[in-house]
Amino acid sequence: MKRVFFAVILGALAVYFIWSDFDLFKKLIGDKGPTPTESPAVTSKTELSFLNLPKEFEIYVAAKDLENPRVILFDAKSRMLVSETKANRVSILEDKDKDGNFETKRVLIDGLKLPHGLDFYKDGKNITYLYIAETNQVVRYVYDVNKGELVNKNSPENIAFLPGGGRHFTKTIAFGPNFRKAALLKGGNEEATLSKTKLYISVGSSCDVCLESSWKNAAILESDPIGSFTAEFAGGLRNSVFFTFHPETKEIWATEMGRDNLGDNLPPDEINIVKVADQENKFGARRFGWPFCYGNQVRDKAFNPSKVDRIDIPTDCRQTEPATIELPAHSAPLGLAFVSSSKWPKEWQDNLLVAYHGSWNRSEPTGYKIVRLVVDKDGKTSQTEDFISGWLENGKVSGRPVDLKFGPDGTLYVSDDQAGLVYKIEVKR
Repeated sequence: MKRVFFAVILGALAVYFIWSDFDLFKKLIGDKGPTPTESPAVTSKTELSFLNLPKEFEIYVAAKDLENPRVILFDAKSRMLVSETKANRVSILEDKDKDGNFETKRVLIDGLKLPHGLDFYKDGKNITYLYIAETNQVVRYVYDVNKGELVNKNSPENIAFLPGGGRHFTKTIAFGPNFRKAALLKGGNEEATLSKTKLYISVGSSCDVCLESSWKNAAILESDPIGSFTAEFAGGLRNSVFFTFHPETKEIWATEMGRDNLGDNLPPDEINIVKVADQENKFGARRFGWPFCYGNQVRDKAFNPSKVDRIDIPTDCRQTEPATIELPAHSAPLGLAFVSSSKWPKEWQDNLLVAYHGSWNRSEPTGYKIVRLVVDKDGKTSQTEDFISGWLENGKVSGRPVDLKFGPDGTLYVSDDQAGLVYKIEVKR
């Protein structure tokens, strides 16, 4: 009888702790509402015929058995690096037999703190570094390209300290051009702020809607490659989880998730062209609205704090940047990529593809697809259509697209953090 009693107690405790961890994770990602039913994950042996895409394209599974795969990055030897954020590691995958299936997987580094953004940088001494954005910092490691290994795994260099945790804990990074014509700082770091290449860091808000205590939240930051400084490049960006650079203008294009609790259709999610501030900008960086404004400079009437301490956050929407492109509310736009592959049709070149991760708090779920936008360099959209859909069917979700990356072979790769897969999309031969 005692054995039975203790078995019951132990079973109850196990259920409690499992549920506690799940509930904590839901809170970390801001999931406070009902979610669509999740169907079993797709595997490489599963037919992907439930997905809808144009007849000239086909989709395959390139990698499977990943845990919460998010950001995709390719090294100079065509290996695929993937941040497995929930597993606190970065994995490296290889397609050794060149059959399109990344069958070999190993852990590049683990024991990290919610790693997300990844990028490479080669310095003037021909040393290649891998930069990893964890929730509380950006660090870099010397990367052996020939072996696909980290040289200083136990002694990374810190590039930037970031506010960790909060509602939006993922941090994203990418190297791009320096858009500034004048130095940001005076007194020793002028040269660093004018470096030819900048590291851009996206940091989401700590809340749904609030006045942040740190200027590093709800912003895109900038640094030089060695971390001599960290500065604000643009603010008022609630959660620009992913961004990319336009193939012609090289300007930053960033997806943006709007706030919750304003109903099914407000506020719109956004894509913004995040330009450098003019010299006369009194805030020192362009402001993109949040927390007081959204969309086309619309005032959020539901947010009215009794006191506004920060003088660098405008409450007048006329002083903010309007959205470049408005997207359906709660679509949760994540990865975006301009089509640049010569293997793709001519009429698709420079089109913008956007991954809609999908809603969690809408009475009718929306998103769970990849959308094609025909746009010009200023963001004027002449056509919007579904590119790949079918992950949401009759209220059941079989996948959630995250990152979009064109690989060295001209193939589009898509991470799916629910199904634990990376897909590849090719033009039919």
